[in-house]
Amino acid sequence: MDIFLDFFRGAEGFTALSIYQGALRLSLPILALLIVIRSARSLLGFRREPEVWAWLRLATGELLPVTHWENLLGRKKSADIVLDFATVSKNHAVLTRQDDGAWTVTDIGARGRVEVNGTQVISGRVEYGDTVSLGGLEMVLEPVSKEEARLQASSRTKAGKGHSPGLTLLLLTVFQLLELMQFFFNRPEDRMQILTAFGILLGVEWAMFIGQKLIKRSGFEVETIAFFLMSIGLGVCASADPGELMKQLIAMGIGIVIFLFLGLFLRDLEKAKKLRYVAAAAGILLFLANFALGREINGSRSWISLGSFSFQPSEMVKICFILAGTSTMNRIVTRRNLWGFVIYAAFCVGCLVVLKDFGVAAIFFMGFLAIALLRSSSYPNIILILVGVGLLAVILVAAAWAMKHFPHVARRFSSYGHIWEDPFDKGYQQTRSLMCIASGGLFGLGLGNGWMQYMAGEGASDTDLVFAYVSEEWGLLMAVMMIFALAMLGLFVVRSAKVARSSFYTIGASAAMSIFMTQAILNVFGTVDFLPLTGVTFPFVSNGGSSMMACWGLLAFLKACDTRQNASFAVRLTEKGGRQS
Repeated sequence: MDIFLDFFRGAEGFTALSIYQGALRLSLPILALLIVIRSARSLLGFRREPEVWAWLRLATGELLPVTHWENLLGRKKSADIVLDFATVSKNHAVLTRQDDGAWTVTDIGARGRVEVNGTQVISGRVEYGDTVSLGGLEMVLEPVSKEEARLQASSRTKAGKGHSPGLTLLLLTVFQLLELMQFFFNRPEDRMQILTAFGILLGVEWAMFIGQKLIKRSGFEVETIAFFLMSIGLGVCASADPGELMKQLIAMGIGIVIFLFLGLFLRDLEKAKKLRYVAAAAGILLFLANFALGREINGSRSWISLGSFSFQPSEMVKICFILAGTSTMNRIVTRRNLWGFVIYAAFCVGCLVVLKDFGVAAIFFMGFLAIALLRSSSYPNIILILVGVGLLAVILVAAAWAMKHFPHVARRFSSYGHIWEDPFDKGYQQTRSLMCIASGGLFGLGLGNGWMQYMAGEGASDTDLVFAYVSEEWGLLMAVMMIFALAMLGLFVVRSAKVARSSFYTIGASAAMSIFMTQAILNVFGTVDFLPLTGVTFPFVSNGGSSMMACWGLLAFLKACDTRQNASFAVRLTEKGGRQS
């Protein structure tokens, strides 16, 4: 009871102001829980059965359902359409649906011929009624009936049904206004800067919501979670350095432009796949620019300065890496695509190792695994496992060498697990972080009232140690809520993978989510000394323009994976009444 009373007691005892501020601190985690739960229930409550887009009729009369826009045909049990016949190779062909509804079949180097109506093809168009032959096994491509199409359309989960995204966004608006009120009491000297920043945030999120409504899209949960995390991030920025708010908002604006551009571009799968060469080249050029123009900050030469702005190229390479890898690996069963991606991944990780950015190198490594292992056959599995082990070995060996030759790296790795042995030097950042987490309790000290904002050193409190910053000022409940919000996005991607219309969307979303989760794990576990402090950001929360732009770009892949009715602007509306085909 005394603890509860202390929550509302100020320095001068129980006053109207102390009770009011205590109520604000108590309200924020409750609202946060409602926002995340409502978004999660809507994201995770969709129909999980895959849709049938066509049928393959065998000579025996058996009908095989075609449940994806890209389908691996072969004898192997992991194929999308399993053809258990001796003349069919383990991975024989890929049957692909185009955006206009037409189909193509592509030979992927099988020992048996691929034929359409008796004519051998490497990649050929298939019309309904055509006969496709794989190693002598003949099948006829047939459309779904009008009744089947009608039933499938009617059974699709409609985005926002039962969990209005508008109401969730309204709760987020209340959350942001209560956050703003705390700063009005605790940071009166910065009121106008903070008010302007949150006013811009509110205007942008509602403009995006209304804009998607105007184009008949009803799903806004993915964006709501991003804006929720951004609200916490802006609060951290307002407390640590209000002068950085405008830079963070500019980065948000650029990131949203990237998000919308990628989302619209992903509507046309063939164009998106062709973009892989541009994306790969852009990633290479960004790294070369980093080597030529980069400057060293905190021991890592991964920054380029543009006037008063600092830019981290590796953050934008994440988008290029996923786009190039996803476009290539959706047909990983071809040797050319496999080796092309392996070389590109090795180049990216190698550049990061040379730049001594081992945290981001680990993130790229996890992204590589997610992309590579989602769509593989026998020999690619062996190659990719060997390459993955090799890349990990390179990162570990390079880290060990850097520990020997660079004091900055040595301090971070040598202090791991021993932070309390030298709390005033090697363990300074994490010991202070742990103390701040403890002092914040469940509900925090109040926005702008923490000690983390005064911490100086190589681990910036509002970037590398942001989990401790949020725990101290917002409370441990809110810090855990950040992780919970990301975890909900991860569960959404896992559930969507089974019913995704294209392996392109599945691989892209899974890789993006792997990067998000790896960043969060390295950031949180590094702060509390479960892992070495690697200096990576927490998605959408940590202060950093490059990270913010990259996070919004990666979010586009999650949005494109949404299969709910009228949920994603990355899927065209082609039927009357706003239905997706």
